[in-house]
Amino acid sequence: MSIEKMLEEGAAGFGVSLSPEDTGKFVRYLEILKEWNERINLTALKDDGEIAVSHFLDSLSAAKFVRGAGSLLDIGSGAGFPGIPLKIAMPELDVTLVESVHKKTAFMNEVIRELGLTGIRAVWGRAEDESNGVRRGAFPRVISRAVSGVKEVLALSEPYLSPGGSIILMRGRRGEEEWEQAGEEVHARYRIAHKLRFTLPYGGQTRVIFVVEPASR
Repeated sequence: MSIEKMLEEGAAGFGVSLSPEDTGKFVRYLEILKEWNERINLTALKDDGEIAVSHFLDSLSAAKFVRGAGSLLDIGSGAGFPGIPLKIAMPELDVTLVESVHKKTAFMNEVIRELGLTGIRAVWGRAEDESNGVRRGAFPRVISRAVSGVKEVLALSEPYLSPGGSIILMRGRRGEEEWEQAGEEVHARYRIAHKLRFTLPYGGQTRVIFVVEPASR
């Protein structure tokens, strides 16, 4: 099966419709990722299909939770996941990517330029740094994929939420266990508005997504 077909069919399973232009952008993204990966460590995966499933389709699994949000902040974006794939699939979404490693930020900006994406920017800085140029209290959705611990990600994300906003945590198969281990302080401060446990297509890897809101709301 071609990468384009794999992406199209896999995305459809998450309620995402990809056009031939969209899948073409993903293929170019894959090419740039592999080129840069020879110089800096962006992903341990080498196989095109594994990258398409474990990075691209995994990113798109959160689409239902950001659709219609208007703007999205991706904390700890790394090689652009999940923010860039979500932007490709939903061009109307305004996306800000925050990454503390300069070379990874440069990579994301190269992908943005190469794919001709607008309404998206990659910012070099730490999420906890108030001088990073990213507005606090401005995002209806803040997302983070497999970054740090649950408690730490929530603490980094909350200052950026606009009123009524939510934090999307994308975790691996141990997601529920990680939530339980986050402790009573986290459970008292936040509530899970939605939870999705699923298996990625083709690869069979288990993932968990939590949509979290401040409990005081």
